[in-house]
Amino acid sequence: MTGLLSQVDLMASLRTRAQGLDLQVRSDQDSLAGEKETILAKWPLGQRKVAYKMSMRLSEPDHVVRFRDMVKETSKGLPPPTLTVETTTVKGWERSGSRSDSSLGGGGGKQDYGQVREALKEAVSAAGWQFVLEGGKAP
Repeated sequence: MTGLLSQVDLMASLRTRAQGLDLQVRSDQDSLAGEKETILAKWPLGQRKVAYKMSMRLSEPDHVVRFRDMVKETSKGLPPPTLTVETTTVKGWERSGSRSDSSLGGGGGKQDYGQVREALKEAVSAAGWQFVLEGGKAP
């Protein structure tokens, strides 16, 4: 197979692309993980956070990238009154759409469920590797 990127070159490309999507990235030789806080709403009695997390493992012999992602919501105290607007589509384990939050106490934000996955999937495919979404497993 010609045109395949090596694992080292693909990892560098994926790391750069993930950092361009504002993820805090950590990686080693065959894996990459990243996260970012997308929504933060605070007020004097508490707060609500929404964070996106992803991980991927590269397998050089079979040229496969296994990808996992999730959105985690946490709150402390009494969460602020928040207006949430969410549109989602789910096909198997693949979730797309977005969520936006606005809080009376200030803050909020937006989470795009498929943005990171699609950007990294595009980079993996362009490198000649196979992208496999591992649904139902935490990163």
